[in-house]
Amino acid sequence: MKKSIYLLLTSITLLTSCSSDDAENIIGIDPPAEENNAVQLVNDATFGNILTDAEGMSLYFFSRDTKDQSECNGDCKTAWPIFYKADLTLDEGLNAADFGVITRADGDKQNTYKGWPLYYFFNDNAAGDTNGDKVGNNWYIAKPDYSLMYAEAQLVGRDADGNDQNFTSDYVPGDGLTFYMTSSTGRTIYAFVNDTKDKNNYTAEDFSNDAIWPIINIDIDRLPSILDRNDFGTIDVFGRPQLTYKGRPLYYFGQDVERGDNYGISVPNPGIWPVVNTDTTAL
Repeated sequence: MKKSIYLLLTSITLLTSCSSDDAENIIGIDPPAEENNAVQLVNDATFGNILTDAEGMSLYFFSRDTKDQSECNGDCKTAWPIFYKADLTLDEGLNAADFGVITRADGDKQNTYKGWPLYYFFNDNAAGDTNGDKVGNNWYIAKPDYSLMYAEAQLVGRDADGNDQNFTSDYVPGDGLTFYMTSSTGRTIYAFVNDTKDKNNYTAEDFSNDAIWPIINIDIDRLPSILDRNDFGTIDVFGRPQLTYKGRPLYYFGQDVERGDNYGISVPNPGIWPVVNTDTTAL
């Protein structure tokens, strides 16, 4: 009897003197699982690195969100539920400075990445599903490293008096959505009608006019699925590289100050500096 009591006391002493991990191993209790970050960086076989929530559900960008607001409301919001976490913990490799929060028109808050609001897709049923990519040609899987983005918005130039004026995709006054490429953060991209195939006919040799229409040089390895890598190229402009699309040199407009601006479409006249999209003809 004394021997049994001694063994029991010895076991209790061992348990109380061990670390919690040792104790859990001794009595067969698994340690609590670590919680995933609110935004994960997940490698997808098709898309490479993508953004997901803590459960691995894919997140998406909407091409119409060119300004600092969401254009997905009503039935759209039902099909594309918004993503919001107040405590936004991030996987390694993600930069907190790239994330933000907007207050939507309906009063709800929504997280953004590089200015693009984040959404789920209602037809994604399990972690790893990416069924929402390219739906309507304006929904794309959220990647942290897109080289370019594909936008869809009302083109707004200026009239002869300098007032804002809506333009159609044909560069005549009027309302209507137009697709166009932007930088990863939403800066509009243009071509110049007087350029020829793989030839920049605008930029001065001393780059004295580059501030007006800056040439673009971007590594375009990571593109939204609607864009074809083979349509892009690079030319040399007086010793500097410039990105081309279907043989057309690409530019920003120096007076596009805010995210989503596309004032260049009416300078000096509408259509001289058109936006660029998949309907852009090859030179």
